[in-house]
Amino acid sequence: MCEGCGCHELYERNVVAVCGKGGVGKTSLTTIITKILAEQNDGKVLAIDADPAVGLATSLGMGVTRTLDDIRSELIGRLQGGLKQDRREMIAQLEYELFEALTERDNLAFLAIGRPESEGCYCQINGILRDMITSLSANFKYVVIDGEAGVEQVNRRVMERVTHMILVSDCSAKGLNVVKTIKDVADHAVHYDRIGLIVNRVHSTDDLERAMLPEGIPLLGHVFEDRQLRDFDLEARPLLELPEEPVVHSVRHCLANIGLIANHQH
Repeated sequence: MCEGCGCHELYERNVVAVCGKGGVGKTSLTTIITKILAEQNDGKVLAIDADPAVGLATSLGMGVTRTLDDIRSELIGRLQGGLKQDRREMIAQLEYELFEALTERDNLAFLAIGRPESEGCYCQINGILRDMITSLSANFKYVVIDGEAGVEQVNRRVMERVTHMILVSDCSAKGLNVVKTIKDVADHAVHYDRIGLIVNRVHSTDDLERAMLPEGIPLLGHVFEDRQLRDFDLEARPLLELPEEPVVHSVRHCLANIGLIANHQH
């Protein structure tokens, strides 16, 4: 993570931000995307939960001991308490604490951003932590971010640039309007290379045909409502254990369409 060490050359990094209206199954799809990329075995995967609800941890079956905002708040508390610490010492301490906050299993690592920021302006600390996430991510081939409903938080609190933006909606006009708004904001707030839409929880092909899909967002594919996926959620079973059944196959098809995996693998 040191500046100038060249670790950013370890991987041609793919940074995937998954965004959409709450309640459309965004976190479940983020988990399945993470599962597929981890099973590629062609590089390490870092999953980042940028939603304050921290639902991705449960979906992945990975515990959260500390979040990035815990680290941030504790540092602010120390500074407000009169701690004198120069920038180099502060960065060294934050690096150590950031690594401690990571949960790792096989070729998958997990980091939770946590609750919204406390009041007050601590732009320098926010900037340092964001730079650290960017530096940390250089050790992974894939970074998958479960974003909040909007995309501004990804830009401000996690990373300035993503390579692939995946928008998730159901067939409802409300959900599809949200992803159109997210795309409009992302065009100005976030640097991205590719963007696409996954229509999730589709009940029938008729619903999909009637859906008012927004113009200007390539359709990557759709995922039908899935009973087994719903059972996993009800039983709080990690979706990493989900078998290669229709929903996983459908998401694999979507990832091929946005260029994250090879076409012959779906």
